[in-house]
Amino acid sequence: MTATDFDAERAYDDDQFSAVEVFSSDRMKVVCGYFKPGQFIPVHAPGSDVAVHVQSGTGVVRDGDDEHHVEPGDVVVVEADTNRGVKADPEARLEALLVTAPPPTDTEHDPVRRGLKENEFDPTNR
Repeated sequence: MTATDFDAERAYDDDQFSAVEVFSSDRMKVVCGYFKPGQFIPVHAPGSDVAVHVQSGTGVVRDGDDEHHVEPGDVVVVEADTNRGVKADPEARLEALLVTAPPPTDTEHDPVRRGLKENEFDPTNR
């Protein structure tokens, strides 16, 4: 059994969001995401479902063409092959549990790396 809590895993990065892996298998990946104000996971569309549960703070979760404002206690589920991203509000930190099934491939995360490098939330919008 894997057990932890947000306080024990908390790690912020000055340059980009921090994803602390809690569990990973070939079927599922679980991370605690820590975002300073304005930090984000760039929009991408991997072949996996994701569930985002907001622990604290506020932000937006992109689901296709929709953006859902989120706050503590909210849960957003985005289906596989749908553009998605997570962004903390400019004035608030955001902490969220992200569960993906199955875990995205390294290639599927290319837009994430590109968006972080270019400081662009939606690198797919070109």
